[in-house]
Amino acid sequence: MFDFRSSAEWSTAIPALQVAARCTEAVRTSFDPAKLDKSDKSPVTIADFGAQALILDRIKKDFPNDDCVAEEDSQDLIQAENQSLLNKLVSAVVAIDSEFDQSRILDSIDHGNHEGGDTGRIWTLDPIDGTKGFLRNDQYAIALGLIVDGELAFGAMACPNLPLQFKDPTSAVGSLFWAIKGKGAWMSPLNEVEAAKSIQVKEISDLSHASFCESVESGHSSHGHSAQIAERLGVTAPPVRIDSQCKYAAVARADASIYLRLPTRAGYEEKIWDHAAGALIVEEAGGKVSDIEGKPLDFSLGRTLKDNRGVVASNRAFHDQIIAAIKQVIST
Repeated sequence: MFDFRSSAEWSTAIPALQVAARCTEAVRTSFDPAKLDKSDKSPVTIADFGAQALILDRIKKDFPNDDCVAEEDSQDLIQAENQSLLNKLVSAVVAIDSEFDQSRILDSIDHGNHEGGDTGRIWTLDPIDGTKGFLRNDQYAIALGLIVDGELAFGAMACPNLPLQFKDPTSAVGSLFWAIKGKGAWMSPLNEVEAAKSIQVKEISDLSHASFCESVESGHSSHGHSAQIAERLGVTAPPVRIDSQCKYAAVARADASIYLRLPTRAGYEEKIWDHAAGALIVEEAGGKVSDIEGKPLDFSLGRTLKDNRGVVASNRAFHDQIIAAIKQVIST
């Protein structure tokens, strides 16, 4: 059996995610996320910036020759001309690691400014995937992936609010997921990796037994089209709506069997950090991930999945039928 602890990437990524989760949870429970709106009107908080600084600083130290593509840019923070916000960021990070100062934090954030591509080792990070979920104390993920020569090689996610047993209200909260290309996928309690277990997608014999997982925000995926697709497939269970890449985790560990992210506007390009970690975790758990036309996601084209429309993740068994139903409902 493969020992995931022998992976240098695992040894860097998992402690970095755990430290970042300590930062994001400290900010979340402080009831003062200190947010601003970026130029695209999406919210960003000091937890987003803090998690990015902590993780990319560790990657820069352990893999100095690797490049990084991450969602946040320190210019969004600096251009806000809000010194109070910047001070709160520094305080949040220093509370986790006293060796940081403002300069190191900003430099580490901007270590994620690479443009991506099809050559070399490129880490991709979403420091808080699901910021709106984070702000309402719901689900969010800290998602870190590694792309090598354009192909997914490693993925890991910390999901601080996700129960270990999704439908059990008594279950402990805080889950950690990771996958290594060709070796499998695992999950553990957020701070107990020694309790790790391998995960597999849900085996179902009939699509009528399937369950959908989709975005909470209707702006992220078309709920109306999802309902039409479910009807065509004979799926009767109500959709499970979760923020962030936690949806990939739900499919990978058999909480749901299908995840749809359907286009909501023409010309939108999915960001690689929104899918890299989760896609590999599903695939290594035995599932399949494609766009709505059935094409593999192409992570080699820069910071976006510019050659893909939407995302479909499934337990693999009925993937072709799902794609066919999507094509009947949506003009591709």
